[in-house]
Amino acid sequence: MRKYTLKYSLIAFLSLFMVSCGAKKKTTTSLSVKDKLEIEFQKYKGTPYKYGGTTKRGFDCSGFVNTVYLNAFRIELPRMTKDIAKVGYKVKESKLKVGDLVFFRPSRKYRHVGIYIGNGEFIHSSTSKGVIKSRLDNVYWSRKYSYARRILKN
Repeated sequence: MRKYTLKYSLIAFLSLFMVSCGAKKKTTTSLSVKDKLEIEFQKYKGTPYKYGGTTKRGFDCSGFVNTVYLNAFRIELPRMTKDIAKVGYKVKESKLKVGDLVFFRPSRKYRHVGIYIGNGEFIHSSTSKGVIKSRLDNVYWSRKYSYARRILKN
């Protein structure tokens, strides 16, 4: 009886092992847009703002957006916010999808860009706090919001 139980236990174990080895692992290509953006955010969260910055040592807003899009989606965007604003197509704020770029006009001269991550939030490189998440309905950002553009086909 013991030999019989051991034999079937071994067969069951090997069957489970083989099935789990053949199971498809979640790769970066099978991750959702939101998951990819969250990975990038966690990688750079708190990175200080640096005008002209494009690295972990410091980002400006377009440098951050550029780096995230390249890492997460293998999409190279123009370097400057005014040029990024010409890519893709405009979408209404009410129709935002995760991954859309959101543009702001903090002053007449200055433009700002971030990436919408859903639930009314976007990630960006803030001049005062570095790479952070902010809310679109925040008093400051809601007054400065200009438009959004969609690049991803999700």
